[in-house]
Amino acid sequence: MPNLYEVFETNDMIEHMNLDVRTITLGISLLDCIDSDLDKLNQKIYDKITTLAKDLVETGNEIQKEYGIPIVNKRISVTPISLIGGAACKSPEDFVTIAKTLDRAAKAVGVNFLGGYSALVAKGMTEADRLLIESVPMALSSTEKVCSSINVGSTKTGIDMDAVRLIGEIILKTAEYTREEDSIGCAKFVVFCNAPDDNPFMAGAFHGVTEADAIINVGVSGPGVVKCALEKVRGKDFETLCETIKKTAFKITRVGQLVAKEASKRLSIPFGIIDLSLAPTPAIGDSVADILHEIGLEYAGAPGTTAALALLNDQVKKGGVMASSYVGGLSGAFIPVSEDQGMINAVEANALTLEKLEAMTCVCSVGLDMIAIPGDVSASTISGIIADEMAIGMVNQKTTAVRLIPVIGKGVGERVEFGGLLGYAPIMPVNRYSCEAFVNRGGRIPAPIHSFKN
Repeated sequence: MPNLYEVFETNDMIEHMNLDVRTITLGISLLDCIDSDLDKLNQKIYDKITTLAKDLVETGNEIQKEYGIPIVNKRISVTPISLIGGAACKSPEDFVTIAKTLDRAAKAVGVNFLGGYSALVAKGMTEADRLLIESVPMALSSTEKVCSSINVGSTKTGIDMDAVRLIGEIILKTAEYTREEDSIGCAKFVVFCNAPDDNPFMAGAFHGVTEADAIINVGVSGPGVVKCALEKVRGKDFETLCETIKKTAFKITRVGQLVAKEASKRLSIPFGIIDLSLAPTPAIGDSVADILHEIGLEYAGAPGTTAALALLNDQVKKGGVMASSYVGGLSGAFIPVSEDQGMINAVEANALTLEKLEAMTCVCSVGLDMIAIPGDVSASTISGIIADEMAIGMVNQKTTAVRLIPVIGKGVGERVEFGGLLGYAPIMPVNRYSCEAFVNRGGRIPAPIHSFKN
């Protein structure tokens, strides 16, 4: 049990350092909903989600009230829909009906987002996978709470470049379909390499086929807490710096463990993992870039940034795994541009470029996240950026992702407002030299030699 000092310390983190439980995510398997009749399939999906998740939001609110710990989001993830809809869906429009059913179910139970409108195509696409991917622009423009993700590569299988090429076109179509809202549909779509089955964060959450019928995963966030802790050891050596980050990450994870266990008990659903991620928000003081500044960088993007981020990510994980036996998901540091005020400041000061962000993704938790780019960029350029990021994940045996937002009608130097946790972003320049011949080769980039471990 926590002692009185720890109670006061946790309260101070919540009150003054933006500590929160970012999400309680209920993972739900839809495998038992599969049906060749599309109407029956949609009804089964709706019934299962609304039955299992009916108390999720109320339970989260009760825990927040009783323990005084902010729980920002309550979310649902489901089995990748290309697997569930394959028998019934014969066109992209058929898959869109499932997206609308998911959206209706999410609204009925009151969650913030529902993830899992997804396909896993690391080694190739089935017809169902292709139809789902082609349906993404329609699905995301006609729903509010549905998020979509596609896994196009892994260390074991390589990268499906046919899928990468197609997704470049799909991202542009999604931007066009939602152009009246500054192409916000793209903020609900992410492309992965080595996607984890138990990620509680959006837009990439889905419920893996190896998971139980239902599971509770919790995502904790505390960049502000880490920054405040580092302020107290300003100027000290690296050993002191690392010890401080580890101890702070331990405390943050314990808060998440408490919430996860309590939610699991009250909902009678097994506890899955704690995802300890330093996931920033647009709030002042809740920024990964500010932690990098406190470590000693004038701006994120300055020389030394990749080393500082590597150190931060490693120490966060070391502290987290000591606090919970089940740390998973994407645990580490996120570096989204629009959701992190310090990152936005670095971009506007010309300290941070797309190329430097790509280098940073070699050592952080995810990848190129929430980056606004000009709306007139070509589909092949988007595919090339995705391929670069997938290669980093494949070769380094880690999860990487891309969430790019080509904002139709806007260019470099302009700003796009998304609102809420998504924040705002300056539109970043993109290398305009062509990679079209590379992207159009077709086929698959083979897995690296170190993938052969059997």
